[in-house]
Amino acid sequence: MKKLLLFLAILAINFGGLAIGGWFTGPGVQSDWYANLPQAPWTPPGWVFGAAWTVVMFGFSGFCFDVLSKTKDQPTSRNLWTRRFIIAWILNVGWNPLFFTLHWVGLALAEIVLLFGTITWLAYASKRQFGDNRSFWGLAPYFIWLCIAISLNAYSAWV
Repeated sequence: MKKLLLFLAILAINFGGLAIGGWFTGPGVQSDWYANLPQAPWTPPGWVFGAAWTVVMFGFSGFCFDVLSKTKDQPTSRNLWTRRFIIAWILNVGWNPLFFTLHWVGLALAEIVLLFGTITWLAYASKRQFGDNRSFWGLAPYFIWLCIAISLNAYSAWV
């Protein structure tokens, strides 16, 4: 039961981050600002973003749960991992206000690249500490989606 509650808490925190990001998105893709922004030819339809982030957050939550379960008897390690997850969460939420609220497309690009680096760092640290790839697979959707998101953001920043 404790494991289920931990997983549900992690899901709530991560999906709460998506909700906060959505709030900062405002009218988002329907805004005049976004409509006039250079769009990459490979930009998916709007519904793909919600579907992708749902898959990403389930995978990331699974990764967080797996790591926290492995460190349950190691308070120092668990606290370190919790801080790492907080950094990733802040970076994930932080992109939306930079891009959609402030319209700082270039800074949003730098921030999402930093998020990608952070997720890579989490995967590496997990592999190094636990010696298996099981946790990595929870991050695989995150890597894929961040590559797409970075390419879309970069196109808008550079064209």
